[in-house]
Formats: sequence, C-alpha cells, structure tokens
Amino acid sequence: MRNICWYLFLCACIVTGCNKMLDEDVVSSVTDDFYNNAAGFQTAVNGSYSGLRSFYSTERGMTTSVFGTDTYTNGSDGDFKFTNQYTSQLDPRYAHLREIWNAFYQSINTCNVVIGRADQVPDLDSAAKRLGVAQARFCRANYYFILVQMFGAVPLRLTENKEIVTEAHRDPVPDIYNAILADLQYAVQVLPVTQTEWGRATKPAAEHLMARVYLTRATSAAKGATDYDSAATYATRVISQYGLQLLPDVGQVWAQGKENNAETVFAVQFTTDALYNATDNNACRFFLMQYDVLGGMKRDLANGTPWKRFRPTKFLLDTLFAERTHDTRYEKFFTRVWFANAGSTKLKVGDTSVYMPGYNVTDEQIASKNYLLVPPRNYTERLYPSLNKFADALRPDNQASGVRPFIAYRLAEDYLIAAEALMYKGDLTGAVGYLNTLRMRAARVGATEAETSAHRDAMKITEGQLNIDFILDERGRELVGEQQQWFDLVRTHKLLERVRLHNPQGGPNIEEKHMLRPIPQDQIDRTSNEFPQNPGY
Repeated sequence: MRNICWYLFLCACIVTGCNKMLDEDVVSSVTDDFYNNAAGFQTAVNGSYSGLRSFYSTERGMTTSVFGTDTYTNGSDGDFKFTNQYTSQLDPRYAHLREIWNAFYQSINTCNVVIGRADQVPDLDSAAKRLGVAQARFCRANYYFILVQMFGAVPLRLTENKEIVTEAHRDPVPDIYNAILADLQYAVQVLPVTQTEWGRATKPAAEHLMARVYLTRATSAAKGATDYDSAATYATRVISQYGLQLLPDVGQVWAQGKENNAETVFAVQFTTDALYNATDNNACRFFLMQYDVLGGMKRDLANGTPWKRFRPTKFLLDTLFAERTHDTRYEKFFTRVWFANAGSTKLKVGDTSVYMPGYNVTDEQIASKNYLLVPPRNYTERLYPSLNKFADALRPDNQASGVRPFIAYRLAEDYLIAAEALMYKGDLTGAVGYLNTLRMRAARVGATEAETSAHRDAMKITEGQLNIDFILDERGRELVGEQQQWFDLVRTHKLLERVRLHNPQGGPNIEEKHMLRPIPQDQIDRTSNEFPQNPGY
C-alpha cells in the first residue's frame, strides 16, 4: 500500500498540511474559494493529519512524553534537561510546549475547515464527504486528547476560524472530553476497517483511541460511571474484530520497512523527500549512547547519530527488565553490543568493540578484554544500553531527519488497556488473561517445544500479582520509548511517586503542579482577555 506524505502550505490565517503523493504540485498560496470544490476539500482533509507529525517521533513530542518519568532520565547532551529535572526552566516560555500548542491549534482549524465546509462543496460525492469529515474528526479528537492531558482546560474550537480572533477562554475539561468522544463516535461509524492509502484513519484506529480516552477519563475529574466498561469494550473490539494480530516475535514490531504489519493499528507517516519532510523526525537519535568516540568505532547510518538525550533509568534496566531468562524484550529492544566499523590498533572491522552484558563483572575481567566491557556499575550519561526501536538506517545521511513511519497505536496496547479496565471492573480473570497473552508472546523460544512451553509458563502471572503498579510496569516494558510513559503516570496519579522513587535527576524537584504542563506564555500574551495560567506556574 502506498504511504501518505504531507507538505505545508499557507492559507489565509491558518497553517496546515497535505498528505498527497509526491507527484503532486506544491501549493504555495491559495484563496478562500480553494476549499469550496472537491479537490480543495480533499487537500484540507489531508492537511488534517499534519499536526501529528509535529508531535510523534519529534524532539518536542519525545521530550514531553518520555523524559521526566520513572523509565527515562537525561543523558549528557541536549538543551532540554530541565524537562526531566523539573527545574525552574520548565516554565511557560518552554519552546516545545509553545510549538505543540500552536501546531495542534493550526491543525484543529484545518479539521474545522473540513467539518464546516463539507456541505457547501457542490461537486462532492456524499460518501467522500462523510469519509473526509470522519478523518478530520479523528484527527481533531487526537489533538484535543493530547492537549487536555498536557494542559487540562484548553480552548475548545469546533468551528473554522475565519478571521483574526484575540479573545480566548479555557473550556471545562468535561466539555473537552465530550467533544473528543463525539468526534470519535462519528469516526467509528463512518471510517472503513482498512484504507487504500496506509496512514489514513480507520475504524479500528478510532476505536483504539476511544479505548485510550475512556481509560484516561476514568481517573480524571470528568470521569463517567461506565468509562472502564467502555474502555474494555473498545479495546477488545480492536483485538477481536478486525484481523489484527500480535506478531509472534516482539522484536519485529518495529523492524524498519515492516511497520505496516498485523500489529500496527495506526502509524504517522514521514518521507525521504526533504521538501515535504519539514518536521524533525528524530526519534532515531535520542536514545543512543556515544558509541562513535570508542575504540574501533565511527558514526555511521547503521548505528545512528548518538545525541545522548534519553538515558534509561536504573529502575528500567534493573527492575522492569530484571527478568531476562524467560522474557526477551530487553535483548530485543536494546542494543548492548557494538561491532567495530573503523578498526583500530586492537580491533579489526567486525570485532566486538563494546559489550554491555547487563550484569556486573570484576575489574580483572574488564582489564582482560581487548574491547570495552561495560557492566551496569559503569554506566554513565554517555555510556548505556540504547533503545533500538526507532533505528533508521535509511536516512539519506547522518545529518538528515528520520524517514520511517512512527507506530502511534499498536495492538499490544489494546491488551494492556483491556487488562487495566477489566481489573478496575473486578474481572481479574479476564485482566490476567490479556496480560498473560501479551507476556507469553515475549517468551523465549527454546531448543525444544518443552523448553518454549516452560518459558511461556514462566511468563504467566496470577490474579494475586495484579495491581496498577504491575500494569504500569508491564506498559513500561512493552511500550518503552513509545511516547506514553508521562501520560500513563499522570493518568494513574503515579507521576510524583514513581519519579521520586526512580528518577534521581527529577525526583528532588518534581511538584504537584507538574501533573500539568504550563500554558505557553505567548498564548497568554496574545489573548486580549485574561487567560489563566495553570497553578504553580
């Protein structure tokens, strides 16, 4: 199936994007009438997706969702360590928050163009109209869901902004959730199960997001009495009704070139063409330790560009991934050995250059090797096991941004959502069943069927082990690095507790106010009325 690509263009007072194919002409400027025909309408539909690329797989999105949690702390590099450390620089002037806010509201206005003008387009087929509106409402729901989780009450704009507006108000959180769910209900009813162009919204993608939204609302001030029921219902529908499947090998879920697999529910698209790839898809760089200054090593595309931003916490490595006999996720998700690609006086190309065994060894053992042997006690801000889910060897060069799609929703999360919702509903048997299915998928394959069965049995948990901390641990293992951990800790009201316990850099400074992000200062400054800031900022 063909990938969808996006490019940016200006239209009146809104900045939007378009996910047409690469043989289309670039639109540099258009009039208001451009959207009032079938081609213009479809351009606006395509543009509804644009804001997703400003968040997923980018520095701003990764830093605000991976950093400052129990699983990731700061490496040696980067200008945004304060996001992890929760120091005073995490304030309303923070550029990443401003960029997310502006990009999302620009894209929301594009969605509103589609939704508001659909009935005004004279030559638009009714089916195309409904499909376009459903895609725009899916995207709008996604934007508002991220915004309400990050900032709480935000302006709820459900109609096109046709003129300069200087007044803005923060709408109540329950109203925002109601609007999100109304958009998704429409999307679920209209969207097809599959799309010809991979990367467009589908019915299972909308139901996956519905499950996330209900699970999140259930612990918020806007909670509804049946939120856990709804979360379980939609998650189990995605699991059972659309032919999606957990891949047999968890290590293949993020294999480059195979992102469009049976486990992927929805992926955000990027392209190799720099003209259209205007955003910084750099997830491939952030998690890498500084391998390129070590013996026998030089920077190359296969190993990646090591920006040393995100370093795994001791809790992630030593507790969440402590079990490595039966569970293969640590060895499949992390690079722990590097092979010489330059050669040196001690090493020839292909020799082991760096090895991180994951357990402590003696100083004598370290000294006996002609390569760098790094036990856990010698991990530093520059030297640590590196998450490899987002490795991108197909970039044009080491300076180029990433080109691969980012899997924003995958089926494994539906198992985790269903388990959490069923646990809170009191169905422990059902909850454990979903968790065990997911965990057994990660079990080691033995030399015989009996060995494999023993590994799978060892991965099973009992109802007595089930609680929200175990589910958070399991989400941390399975979804590590996938831009969910900060949201998960906020949703479960565990952010302060677990950062204080497991993140030495962030723990001393984190406060109650950090359960929300500060409203960007430029939003407050450009509003003619009083626009309140979040408490503590």
